[in-house]
Amino acid sequence: MDLSLLFGQIILMFALMLVGILANKVKFMHEQTASDLTNVLLYIVSPCLIVQSFQKPYSANRIHIFLLLVVGVFLVYIVQIVVSKVLFKGLYDHNLQRIVKYGSIYSNAGFIGIPLASSLFGSTGVFYAVVPLAMFNIFNWTHGVKLFASDSEQNLIEKLKSILFNPNIIALFVGLMIFAFSIRLPSFLNQMVGYISSINTPVSMLVIGNSLANIVFKNFRLDRSLTLSLFLRNLVYPIVTSIIMHVFGVTGVPLATAILMMSCPVGGMVVLFTLQVHGKQEPAITLMAVSTMLSLITIPAVFLFNNLLG
Repeated sequence: MDLSLLFGQIILMFALMLVGILANKVKFMHEQTASDLTNVLLYIVSPCLIVQSFQKPYSANRIHIFLLLVVGVFLVYIVQIVVSKVLFKGLYDHNLQRIVKYGSIYSNAGFIGIPLASSLFGSTGVFYAVVPLAMFNIFNWTHGVKLFASDSEQNLIEKLKSILFNPNIIALFVGLMIFAFSIRLPSFLNQMVGYISSINTPVSMLVIGNSLANIVFKNFRLDRSLTLSLFLRNLVYPIVTSIIMHVFGVTGVPLATAILMMSCPVGGMVVLFTLQVHGKQEPAITLMAVSTMLSLITIPAVFLFNNLLG
């Protein structure tokens, strides 16, 4: 993959985040605004983008690669969960332990990965990016939720409902039907879906920038466990993804998309889950912010490794 193109696109993303930071500082974006935009992105824009990406002629080769990605990304998540559990098992601070575990495993694939995949590879990139996004939702709403909840709070039916009725998962099934039967959306509907999808990248970056603007830097404390979590999330696990995908024989855009999605920085859900259980949020905020800023360097570094491997 052309690293200069990737780096240029990441710089553009950070420039858009800066606009979000400025919008926050001049009071153009408030907490309710950011919350509303987040809901619009998650429940309207992202599903439209997924459906649009599946409007391609049916291809057995695409299905074969799609299934390879499913198995490969599933395996990556299993590796991440097992390794993080072992490495952070000795932490006595329960709040910190669940933050660093979650932060090392779950990335900001939806808000950063999908826009990057769309910008770099168009609808083909989003088509393959759907696999890591679906796996994120499945693991996040089962294993990820369990990290922040006691056993008494676990309800299998509720967890299954949260996965199956997630708009992105619904969009995935709709998209698969469109792809499998080579269905073409009516011109009007297709144009509407296209218009909605086109706002995904800029609005996502504005929302992330707004979140970064709310961070109080004097509260930053990077201890050993947070540093290890950053190292795993930003470098080790993306490299593991690259190796596993090469073993499975995935190449080209599918390979680049899978690595891109799994190279994204720590997801903002770590802060939301910590707040939900009334835990100390400073380590979660620090992890998310530093990981996001480091991704400017670490994502190209991971692709440099991948180019050397390939």
